[in-house]
Amino acid sequence: MKNLKLASSGMDRRTVVQVGDVTLGEGFCVIAGPCSVESENQTLETAAAVKRAGANMLRGGAFKPRSSPYSFQGLGLEGLQILARAREETGLPVVTEVIDPRDVSWVAEFADVLQIGTRNMQNFALLKEVGKAEKPVLLKRGMYSTLEEWLNCAEYILSEGNPNVILCERGIRTFERYTRNTLDLSAVPAMRELTHLPIVVDPTHSTGRVSLVEPMSLAALASGADGIMVEVHCRPKEALCDADQALTPEQFDRIMSRIRPLQQFLAEVPETTPTA
Repeated sequence: MKNLKLASSGMDRRTVVQVGDVTLGEGFCVIAGPCSVESENQTLETAAAVKRAGANMLRGGAFKPRSSPYSFQGLGLEGLQILARAREETGLPVVTEVIDPRDVSWVAEFADVLQIGTRNMQNFALLKEVGKAEKPVLLKRGMYSTLEEWLNCAEYILSEGNPNVILCERGIRTFERYTRNTLDLSAVPAMRELTHLPIVVDPTHSTGRVSLVEPMSLAALASGADGIMVEVHCRPKEALCDADQALTPEQFDRIMSRIRPLQQFLAEVPETTPTA
């Protein structure tokens, strides 16, 4: 990967991205919230629930690029304003997706972290624009992308002067149909060899099954990920987007009750250097 002048692992230390009081690249960060912002009540109720359970950041989509043009596309500006109110009430920094280069500057007025979704991973005009923004960027892996292609997209952002890039493994398309995608957990230790950038895992979109989110969240932590991003909805059956994969607040609370002890245990285990 000779073209990776900025994203390669040739730095003396790993990058730590600071988002308010939250750090990504040290410890284990949990980002949680609804797939899409549907209403003020739904978002505030869910935000309060994930805050109580111990989440560090709030996720929520105001713009939703969907496979069908007839599906719910998000509330746009109204959704961003609702997310800002949720941040005021809970203190949780907000992660939200931006899908158009023309929207970056004003979405950045509401968001603490700009998310680039899987379908836009190679939207180079968008990557350049968020690279000019003074906000951290969470870059999801494209569903058909190699690790090298993913890192080259991070390079676009870094080369525009934005050093605060967070990688997100969210599953890739394979011939397997039981899960929504195939979670490539090997990408976590592989990327820790290839880059200094922090990496989080999205066990929700990768599996598409509520029953698999908990074990894959724990596996992400054990694999060395810097965090996870999961979908939580106060009433999943009423969700306008990805209803089948959203956790209830109670399910999310259970996951958090298992993550923190495992995190503490792993922190106490001495690191070893692999031998050939």
